[in-house]
Amino acid sequence: MGKAKKLKPSQMGKKVSLEEQLDDDKFAKPKNRNKIRVRKDDHEKFVDADLSRKILSAAREQQIELEEEAQSLGENVNEVLTQLDDDSDVESECGQPPDSDKFYEELEIDEGDEKAMEIFMSKNPIPKRTLADIILEKITEKQTELDTKFSDAGSLQIQDIHPKIVTLYEGVRDVLRKYRSGKLPKAFKIIPTLRNWEQILYITDPPSWSAAAMYQGTRIFASNLKEKMAQRFYNLVLLPRIRDDLAEYKRLNFHLYQALRKALYKPAGFMKGFLLPLLESGSCTLREAIIVGSVIAKNSIPILHSSAAILKIAEMDYTGANSIMLRIFFDKKYALPYRVVDAVVFHFLRFERDSRELPVLWHQAFLTFVQRYKADISSEQRDALLQLLKKQSHPTITAEIRRELQNAKCRDVEGEQQAMNVD
Repeated sequence: MGKAKKLKPSQMGKKVSLEEQLDDDKFAKPKNRNKIRVRKDDHEKFVDADLSRKILSAAREQQIELEEEAQSLGENVNEVLTQLDDDSDVESECGQPPDSDKFYEELEIDEGDEKAMEIFMSKNPIPKRTLADIILEKITEKQTELDTKFSDAGSLQIQDIHPKIVTLYEGVRDVLRKYRSGKLPKAFKIIPTLRNWEQILYITDPPSWSAAAMYQGTRIFASNLKEKMAQRFYNLVLLPRIRDDLAEYKRLNFHLYQALRKALYKPAGFMKGFLLPLLESGSCTLREAIIVGSVIAKNSIPILHSSAAILKIAEMDYTGANSIMLRIFFDKKYALPYRVVDAVVFHFLRFERDSRELPVLWHQAFLTFVQRYKADISSEQRDALLQLLKKQSHPTITAEIRRELQNAKCRDVEGEQQAMNVD
């Protein structure tokens, strides 16, 4: 039997019928309490009609003024203005240079080594080409009305630039000349997105940039340009600046060294636009080779790009700088394809009939190669290299090379042993 229900306090003092009690328990009664809701915006004041009219009128006038200005400046200006309003630009890391412990050590170049390098430099070095040279050539072509419509799609595009755009980037040029740290002009950051970016860049006069501006510029262009475009920037802007600074100051500015490291963000562009042209120039000095080589040694480079670079260096005309670069790549211990290994073997065999006294750099590169890749050469190649040692020798290094080659287990011998084990 269930428990009896207790009466509510309101039912205690009066007689209530059973039917009323059941109705009270079944249905809820409305309470005599009224909530007062206060609107959050009751205390806010509205802008009166006159002020609203003035604001809308000013905004309309400003919009019309911007549209007229953009239309008068033409298509190129519209492109610039659109980019300047975009907030997705690359953020600068100014004022926070990379760690100084990764900066290369001070170099003491031996005069004897430099003279030995000069013997193998090209007698007719390739002349340096800068962005200014290319621009002036293109302008001359346009002025003489040469047909440029069927030129390569990746070639430089020359357009008529509105005077206001020229004035804008001349102001950017003045900023970059004195730049040390801080924010970069937004007009400078958008240059990689413009179709005639090289022509606009020429207005900023890259040779006059400060070293810090060159580092920031390399960051921006390496991040926003495609491989081929980055290659042109490295070749026409970065390479001449690095060589000029080394020739004048005999050392490389910290910011320019970091610019070289940033350039490796596009490894194909770095190899084709900087490293290989430097070696092909035939005038790469010992100092240039050591400093650029230290960048390659300290940074990771994909094996595909490194293999292609080794192949090209092995096939080009020899200079002492080639031996420095080859030795640095060998020390990275890549698993090189046999095609690349064969090219390096033929590179050394070319000197069998060379009557010149080869620099110690050549013997050092030779030793490093056989130490790292003696198992990847064929027995025929090993015999040819041993024969080479009779013609080109060094008092201390040659004995070590011979020992490595004599103890090598060549790739064809290993293949024959594996075949015999399968049979």
